[in-house]
Order: sequence, then structure tokens, then C-alpha cells
Amino acid sequence: MTNENKDLWIAAIARGHNAGVCLLKNNEVVFAMEEERLSRQKYDGGPFATMVKILEYTDRLDYLVVAHTQSLKETAGKVDFTGDDVYTGLARKLGLIGRKENLYEHPQVIDLSHVHHKLHAACAFYRSGFETATAVIVDGAGTFIPLSTGTEQTMGWETESVFDCEYPATIKTVYKHVGTRGPNPGAVLPTAEDGHEYESVISDRAGIVKVYEAVTQYCGFSAIEAGKTMGLFPYGKPNKNIPSLFEEETHVPLSNRNLIIPTYPNAGVVNSYLYKELEEDSDNDLTTLQNRRDLAYACQTQTQEQVAKLIKRAVEKTGNKNVVVSGGYGLNCVANYYYLDALKDEGINLYVEPVSNDAGTAIGAALYVYRSVTNDTTVNPQEDTLYLGPMQEYTTADIESVAAKYNATVVDATHQDVIELMTSKNIVANFQGRSENGPRALGNRSLMFDPTFVDGKDFVNEIKRREYFRPFAGSILEEDVHEWFDLRGMANSPTMMYAVNCQPGIEEKIPAIIHVDGTCRIQTVTREQNPHYYDIIKAFKEKTGCPIIFNTSFNLGGEPLVETIDDALWTLSQSDIEYLYLPEYGKLLSIKNA
Repeated sequence: MTNENKDLWIAAIARGHNAGVCLLKNNEVVFAMEEERLSRQKYDGGPFATMVKILEYTDRLDYLVVAHTQSLKETAGKVDFTGDDVYTGLARKLGLIGRKENLYEHPQVIDLSHVHHKLHAACAFYRSGFETATAVIVDGAGTFIPLSTGTEQTMGWETESVFDCEYPATIKTVYKHVGTRGPNPGAVLPTAEDGHEYESVISDRAGIVKVYEAVTQYCGFSAIEAGKTMGLFPYGKPNKNIPSLFEEETHVPLSNRNLIIPTYPNAGVVNSYLYKELEEDSDNDLTTLQNRRDLAYACQTQTQEQVAKLIKRAVEKTGNKNVVVSGGYGLNCVANYYYLDALKDEGINLYVEPVSNDAGTAIGAALYVYRSVTNDTTVNPQEDTLYLGPMQEYTTADIESVAAKYNATVVDATHQDVIELMTSKNIVANFQGRSENGPRALGNRSLMFDPTFVDGKDFVNEIKRREYFRPFAGSILEEDVHEWFDLRGMANSPTMMYAVNCQPGIEEKIPAIIHVDGTCRIQTVTREQNPHYYDIIKAFKEKTGCPIIFNTSFNLGGEPLVETIDDALWTLSQSDIEYLYLPEYGKLLSIKNA
């Protein structure tokens, strides 16, 4: 920076199915959050409320960075339903441009919508703690890439990419796979960038994530609900009548186009008409059909194998065994655990980005621009906390006022009081501090329950209005984790990115959070990371001997995680959950639902 005493403010905005905003002050994330947390619309793609949130923290910006998948000048600067340009208004309000200036010609407005995968890589790299790294990005449909075949124009979409990363701001493309809707003979991708060559592949095959999305739709879900397929897969088994989802012995991941027909940019179609085993069925709940379960099994096992192969090949190309993983597939906690075993002989140091969805590109964009502008080579430590939402602070009067709105009672309470409720088969919602960034609840916006109840999974799934097969997570004292779970060499798991195996004899102790395959998505907790949450788990251990509590996101099926106390009490009012605990204030709120 030219002025050592001047703070550098950078806001990055990502539009898409996980719209989000990141506000950076120098190298520090002031806040990062998804639009849905404020709008209360799941998968909200228009970052409006989060943009306004910026105004609560600063009255000026030095840089406004746009991180979409389409050019800012084309469509991304437009509000979907009005055609108005919202970024210009924000830029003027924050003093970035004057009344008569053109936003799109201003040097401090940076359009990075053409490098979607690069921003995923930046987010993971700058939060990994590595000085250099190989970034492997596996995503559904990244940047929209116009392609010319010589006779006509067509469109391609990023599916898998590999980058070579180095401080301060070198994120060099090494490999890129671009998917298209159909055969495009003669279409050519660039093979050079900033003076260096890279490998590029164009195919009319579904990318790895597109395969997963196609199967997800075939199982009766929305394409974006891939986590449900991940939950369903252990109910399936190997089925020799289901053909391979990928071509065998190819040097890059190429899906079986006879089985999976891509419909870029959205999902894909399972071509069930060619295969008797996959014929359509009229059953209302497709997840009870064995062919759906078996295809989910094939999808999970084969896609994770393809990503592991891609990681190995990426390391061969870069020579760097520090590997960061991001893009939508990075949220697959089953696959993440699989890599630890599949790559154990490769000497690979693995970091999986916790905010691997598109909201993470806002973080990556802000950090990348900061490094580009300042040339700061200081290596950031590895991210071990995701409490990056805006600070929510309340007075006693505020709490009582919101409680009155929902006819809720307010009493003083301790951790021990909460444990008594949990062990009496009550769900207790925990609300404290800053919300978690990304899709995982890590104790600040969590529903807590006793994991020892045999019927606990079915009980909570019914109350949360979730499908019967969906598993739950656990939060455990870090010092006890290795006695209970096999972390395959990891010291801890603070961001809940791995579904890990139980140690022998553990499954029967905590049946409510152990999936049918004997795994649990686990979060390790220290007092330094989250003092109140740690002490709650500690109190539970003192009463029960069990150092782990049942943890699931504080929301109902199809709803975003709660952000405010008002959201929290509204959720209670719409469910059979009665108790809301505010550990920072020592208050317990309750709603007696009919």
C-alpha cells in the first residue's frame, strides 16, 4: 500500500445459487456471509441484503470486486427481476465513484467473473496455511466460456481445473476441463494464459459434479441437493447391472454419455431408458427403491475415485504435494475422508476448503485482490474457525422484546440446566456470537441433542422435516476425539469436513449420530475456538461420561440457517422445538407449542 496508515477496504460480491459477500479490511475478513441468511430464501442468488450490510462497517471502499460466472457488463450487474444496476448504486453510496462516473470503466471496480474456478482456488489457498499449493477445483458449471467451432458459436462451462498457487498472487492454470451440451467438432480452448501454457480438454460429457447432480435429480431431489444423495448412498450396494458412470482408463475424468446426458449449465439426465435396471418407477418416495439407492452408491464411490485420480495427476503436473480442494464437490465429506486413505501413500498434504460453495468465491476474490494490490507475501495461518458472520449483540431488553413477540418465556439458565433438558429427550437450540460461514453449523447456530438415544436420528429428522435417511453430525471435545473416532492421521477436524469411522465399540454408545455405514461427520471443539460450546460439551461429559453431543444445523428442512434471535424464535414457533439457549447471556427462552 502506498500509505502505511491507511486501511484498505475491499468488498467482493458473488452472485449465483449461493450468493454471498465478503468484506475485507486489509488482510482480515470483517464479515463473510451468504445472502440466504438475511433474505431467508434458500439458495438466494441475488446479493442485496448482504451488500447493504457492508454499510454497517465502512463508509468507503477502495475496491469493489465482482465474482460471478458471467461478465459484469453482460448480465451479472443486473437485478434479475428489474434490470436495474445495483452495483453502481452501492459504489456511489460508498464513495468509490462519483455521480457521473461509469462503474464499468472505473479502475477500482474489478470484474473477476471470468475466472470462477481461480477464485475457488484463491479461497482455499489463502486459507490453507500453505506457502505454495496445488489447487484442485471440482465444480458443477464454473465460468461461462464462449467457444468458436469455426462455423458457429457455442458455450462451454468449467468443470474441473488445476492451478499452481504461490504468494503473493500467482494462481496459474495447469489444467482445465470444459464441458459442453453436445459434440462441438473444431471447438478450441485457449492453451496459454499470462505467457504460460496449460492443458485444456473440451468434451460433451458431464463433469464429475454434473454426474452427481444428474443422479441427485434421478433420486427425486433438486440438483443442488447433492448432500441428500451423499446421505442415501450407504443404503445402496454394488450392482453389476448398473453400468459404469465413467469411461475406463482415460487420463482425464470422462463420464459415460450413454448413461449421463449433460444439460449444461444445469445438472444432467440419467438415461434410464437404455438400462432395464434403471427404469422409471411410480413410487412416490424414490429413495426407498433399491435401484435409486444402488445408483447413489455407484455415484458416490465412482466420483470420489475420479477426484482422487485427478488429485494424483495434478500433483504429477505441478510437482507440489500441498493440495487444496474446493468447488462444490469439496463439500462431500464422505469423499474427503476417502482421500485420506486413497492418497496416504502419495505424501500429499491435504486441505479441503470449508466454504467450497460459490459463496467462497467472494472470499477468494477479496483475498486475491488484496494480495495483488499490496504484494503482501505474509502466509496466512490455516483457517480453523468459520465464525465470520456479522456480530449479533443484544441487550436484555432486546431479548425480552423479541420473546414477547412470540409469547416466549425467558428465564436464567446454566449449561447444566441445558444438559438436563437434553438428557430428558429435548432438542435445545444454541444461539451465540457470529454465525458460521458456509453450510456447516459449528455450535453458534446449532440444534443440540443427546446422541445416546437409540431412536434419536428418526426423532430429530421428523422434527426438522428431513428425509429418514439423512444422518447427523457430532461435536466432540478435541482431547477425546481419537478415543472415539479414526481421523486417519489428522490431529483434529474443527470445520466438520469429514465423515469419519467410529472406533470399535463406539457405535452402540452414540447411535443417534452414527450413519448406517458406521460413520459420523465430526467437529472437534477446543475452548479457544468456542468457549461456551466447549463448556456445554464438557458439562454433558461430566453428567453422562460421553464427550460428544448431537449437533445439527439450526433450521428446518428447506430453510436457511437462522441468523438473528428473531429468526431463531420464528423457527421454534413453526416446529416442535421448544428451547432456545443464549449462553452469552445466561438465558433460556421457551415456546410451548401445541
